[in-house]
Amino acid sequence: MPGWFPTRERFDVPCTIDIENTFESLHAYVRLDGDIAIHPGDEVLVHGEPVRVPYGEKLKLQRLATVTRATALERWWTKLTGRLEMGELCEFSFSSGRKL
Repeated sequence: MPGWFPTRERFDVPCTIDIENTFESLHAYVRLDGDIAIHPGDEVLVHGEPVRVPYGEKLKLQRLATVTRATALERWWTKLTGRLEMGELCEFSFSSGRKL
């Protein structure tokens, strides 16, 4: 059934990875070079070996990433389910669990 479903656009792009493991911050950011916009449902796969940064250190490195664009249907589904999942995150209570 080729041709019935839209194909997903896929391309490689260089990226910069910024990793920090210090008392002030624990983070790992990926910035796609060339200001590539990522939309709901898009996938980004960073290539290369896993990176370990010891406590107290920072690391910045260059890698190659593959961006796979979502189809219109996937983008719509991601937005819809994202809103539903956000509602689940907001279900909380301030009661202690005891009967008043």
